[in-house]
Amino acid sequence: MSGIITTTLMSFLLFILLTVVALLTRKNKKQILQTGVGLLIFGFIVVSVIVYIFLPPMTLANMIIINGVVAALLTPLLYAGARINTQLKQIHRSPSGIIFFLTALAIVGIFVAGILSLDNTYNSIDKKEEGEAKPLNENNTPISVAPESARNKIQKAMSVVPNTQFYDLGKLQAQRVDGDIVYIAPVEFTSFWKYLRGKETEGYFSIDATNVNAQPEFLDSKMKYTNSSYFNKNVQRAIYGAYPAYIQSGEAQIEVDDKGKPWYVQTLYKPIPLTNRPDLNEVKVAVVDPVSGKVKSYDTDKSPEFIDGSISSEMAADVNTYFGKYVHGWLNSLFGKKDVKIPNDSGTESSVTPIFNENGEMYYFTDMASPKENIDSALGYTLIHARTGQLTYYNGKKNNGIMDSKGAKQIVNKEFPEKNWEGSMPILYNIDGNPTWIVNVLDPNGLFKQYAYIKASDSDFAVFGDTAQQTLNAYRLQLAQDPSNVEGSEDVETVTKSGTVNRVLVTSTDKRQSVQFLIEGDSTIYTVNVSKAPLSIFLQKGDQVDAEVKVRGNGTATVENLTIKALNK
Repeated sequence: MSGIITTTLMSFLLFILLTVVALLTRKNKKQILQTGVGLLIFGFIVVSVIVYIFLPPMTLANMIIINGVVAALLTPLLYAGARINTQLKQIHRSPSGIIFFLTALAIVGIFVAGILSLDNTYNSIDKKEEGEAKPLNENNTPISVAPESARNKIQKAMSVVPNTQFYDLGKLQAQRVDGDIVYIAPVEFTSFWKYLRGKETEGYFSIDATNVNAQPEFLDSKMKYTNSSYFNKNVQRAIYGAYPAYIQSGEAQIEVDDKGKPWYVQTLYKPIPLTNRPDLNEVKVAVVDPVSGKVKSYDTDKSPEFIDGSISSEMAADVNTYFGKYVHGWLNSLFGKKDVKIPNDSGTESSVTPIFNENGEMYYFTDMASPKENIDSALGYTLIHARTGQLTYYNGKKNNGIMDSKGAKQIVNKEFPEKNWEGSMPILYNIDGNPTWIVNVLDPNGLFKQYAYIKASDSDFAVFGDTAQQTLNAYRLQLAQDPSNVEGSEDVETVTKSGTVNRVLVTSTDKRQSVQFLIEGDSTIYTVNVSKAPLSIFLQKGDQVDAEVKVRGNGTATVENLTIKALNK
């Protein structure tokens, strides 16, 4: 409550000043004092209720605006109640008129400062730029189940919750718990009356985020302080009471420690002076114990280790907007638009998608498109570290002309028109040197059906499969057959292989011609592009070959150099 009381008191500074001015410049001081005190008490009650409901952050910009509004409403009542006669033509000359003019000027200045501060917010972003991401390793396929599919399964399991009629499913949050990547979703009250009956929620659901066949598990962990609780048991209000001068970014989310205890986590930031624009050097995370309501804040990168998302998805989305839109300032974002990049809204959380790298660290992925309409190519993409907030922009200069996430989703949508299956959660990976969109295919009910691997530079190059590993293997096999993929396995060491050919298959299309063969005693499928080894088109069973190859762990290999002994004498 202290934060609410402080904010309310700060809202009357201008009105108190105007009342003092009236006492010093008018004769009927007793009436002015009585009316002023009465209005102050009445206004304090009304404004405290408003502050309690809406929780405006106690920033300089907000305080100037709120003081102006309160003074504009109460000062005429003060003059009327104290029977102060002031002609309209005299108002602008009076001390009160001057103070009102300066306040109005300050409010206009706040809006101007908000525009001028865009450069400061952009410069406060911890950012770096790289050419392309590291290749995806076949032993690490960080493909998550689409949250729509996970939510659908959890909704069907809600009957296991005690007093299930009191609750709905809360915000779904991807995170790592005890080494496993899972979705966590708390149960939340459905209404004010259900809160009065229940007082506390029953717990949360957990479901594996990497296994499409996983089933949700409900964990009993009662919580009094939640997003859907009312009065002082509301998480947002508890955080506001502890840190009223900070702005809360998005909705608080559940994070679970390795002992299974849930905590509510909320990103906070201090604004740039005179504005509510975020200063990204002043970002913290508030952690709330949902049982006791105790609140503690940390620097985002120094929060407890079990917290993966110190930076909220809403904050990450805002950072993408500032980074892409205001690279050369506000005027450039309106006129010229040099180097401007617009984040696509294909993400699963506030237009961003959480993913995990091979070290278990969470990032927010977003692809960036041109501000010009009807342009479906991606300019690059960003990864924002969910604990440090560092933004890495992969500019895609090595891969010009790749489609954006909307284009990848459209390919999936057109593949199954009769079933109304749609693409969800497109993520761009670098697979063996090839930018590749990986998309979840969902039915109209949000149930997972397939994975789609789409070559980002070729809309006709798409592979569909039931599992991530199966689809990855099939996609790599097709990549190996594509003569345009001269760097198909650039991250794999070259080795020498010799033997007798016992199977040969020639694959030809309008764009591609390649030869695949097997060697006796070896189940690896070797693929050689005819453009790289023209004599390979004459390869036949029984030929002795020497080859320099790059072998991948999925049973395929790309031939870099081929010698056929019968033809190379």
